[in-house]
Amino acid sequence: MGRGPRLFLAIYFGVGDQVQVLVRDNNVDQALKALKKKLQREGVFREMKLRRHYEKPSERRAREAAEAVRRARKMERKRVEREGF
Repeated sequence: MGRGPRLFLAIYFGVGDQVQVLVRDNNVDQALKALKKKLQREGVFREMKLRRHYEKPSERRAREAAEAVRRARKMERKRVEREGF
């Protein structure tokens, strides 16, 4: 790494929440790619999509229940695959 000030890309999500990426060799494109990957992993894009429109509490409970069912089925498929049944 060169001598000089470090450049960071950071996005803040409120109190204490931040995602930060180091820019190396002035390669901003690579840093943006890494930042996007981190945001994807954190679920930021999904959260933004969900917050575009108001979701009634009953709809939220139904969505979360359906997500839990999908997660459980996926974990069961992976367990069966791993154990070879």
